[in-house]
Amino acid sequence: MTVHPLDPTQVAVDDATAPAYRDLVNQIVAFRNARGWDASQSPVNLAKSLSIEASEVLQCFQWAESLPESEEPHLAEELADVLTYTFYLCDRFNLDPLKLVAAKNAVNDHRAW
Repeated sequence: MTVHPLDPTQVAVDDATAPAYRDLVNQIVAFRNARGWDASQSPVNLAKSLSIEASEVLQCFQWAESLPESEEPHLAEELADVLTYTFYLCDRFNLDPLKLVAAKNAVNDHRAW
């Protein structure tokens, strides 16, 4: 597996990070901390939870070639869980997810597929 290192200074949360993202992270971190979950949310536990939630996204498509309309609310809920755990991980490592995706896209632009 080839790892394409992304410059940490280019993908960190800083003044250029969208205020809406910073507000949302503050909200979900406050929610987590109010319940005393901070100690259990180590990076490895967050990664495990992210994988579990991603599997639940896949479950929405189980036995179907496309998403049944009745599953759209369930898909939205599971995607929200995936994003929440992704944001928790980004917060742990001071990473801006929008900058991460943009940086990775720039790497992909130069790859031979």
